[in-house]
Amino acid sequence: MSDEVVTTDAIEPTEIRPSLWKRYSSANPLMIAALAIVLGLIFGAIVIATTTPVVLDAWRGIFDHWDGFPHALNVTFNNVAAAYRDIFTGSIVDPQSFWHSLTTGQNWTGSLTPISETLTYATPLIIISIGVGISFQTGLFNIGANGQAVIGGIAGAVVGSMINLPTFIHLPFSLIGAIIGGMVCGAVPGFLKAYTGAHEVIVTLMFNYVTYAFLLFAVLSTPFQEPGQSNDIGRTIDPTAILSPLFGTSSGLRVSYGVFVAAIVVVFAWWLLNRSSLGFDFRVTGANPLAARASGINAKVVVIVVFLISGGLAGLAGYVQVASTTHYIDGGFLIGTAGIGFTAITIALLGRNRPMGIVWASILFSALGVGGRNMQALTGIPLDLATVIQSAIVLFVATPVLVKEIFRLKKAPTSMITLSTTGWGS
Repeated sequence: MSDEVVTTDAIEPTEIRPSLWKRYSSANPLMIAALAIVLGLIFGAIVIATTTPVVLDAWRGIFDHWDGFPHALNVTFNNVAAAYRDIFTGSIVDPQSFWHSLTTGQNWTGSLTPISETLTYATPLIIISIGVGISFQTGLFNIGANGQAVIGGIAGAVVGSMINLPTFIHLPFSLIGAIIGGMVCGAVPGFLKAYTGAHEVIVTLMFNYVTYAFLLFAVLSTPFQEPGQSNDIGRTIDPTAILSPLFGTSSGLRVSYGVFVAAIVVVFAWWLLNRSSLGFDFRVTGANPLAARASGINAKVVVIVVFLISGGLAGLAGYVQVASTTHYIDGGFLIGTAGIGFTAITIALLGRNRPMGIVWASILFSALGVGGRNMQALTGIPLDLATVIQSAIVLFVATPVLVKEIFRLKKAPTSMITLSTTGWGS
């Protein structure tokens, strides 16, 4: 038996730095997320075309005139373009208004209100979604972030409204109180998961209802209720504990100093996941729990710490929400469509559980929500269209194989495959 001779001609060189074309035509996570957004917008356009009466009337009459078909196409394009233009101008910037302000120095409030509103809604979403993303990267399903945000909001508002301190002490104490409230709420499913094996999805999901009941109790039957009120309204947060508007109250722009809190959280999450030994334990546990145990990582400690961090960030998000907007908590705080904890699950999925990905996903979802209201006011197209687009985007992100087949994407270069861990949603 002769030995086989391996020649260097048979070995293909490994491409360390793929070309731009290979980067943007390959099935890497960033490209799949971008194309999922494109598909979501296309799906939204189809929904507009098939539900708008004027568009349907135009298509019914394509055989009534010689130019019926071009007319129907024109009406369809104009309505879709108007809807997306109104979403953009209502959530980012109206180019005409901005140019007028730039050249005349007037009406800056009107020009900057759209992006201000988008950032106002995105700020708490970024914070709570990062907390959810950290748990997902570890392979844990924190479905109770909304309840943790409620408890954190209550704890922060109690400190912010029932204690009198100077601003430089009062605001940090209120933020810390919110974090502790969220951590206490997150510790319950964490300890149950670590020491009893209880499934975290069931525990966190059901614990939301406990927190909602506690919310009603706090604003109806405790000293936290607004004095002289019989309704479910809590005390108003003192001015020394609120997150003031970034450009001052007189500017009319609601975006607050909470954006700096969100920026600190993003930096912290990046450091935790990519530069700390604890973050390494999180990622290894999420990628391969058996290998993590074999390497000496204490699974119980990881579970508890992850829920403490995730719950603490959710609690912080709850207080940032109330301290930036209403400055008081009522019985409907973060319940129903205002439940940012459930939106955070889809944002973490879209952002691939990575801090910067979550930032962009939060801004996208906030822009669709804020711009959707502007679209409804100007075109009459229901706000539900924004929810349809959000859902379609998440659907396509969750089915990367479908995106690959639709756009015939090639296999991603090796250097771009390891952009995220193999935890849930990555």
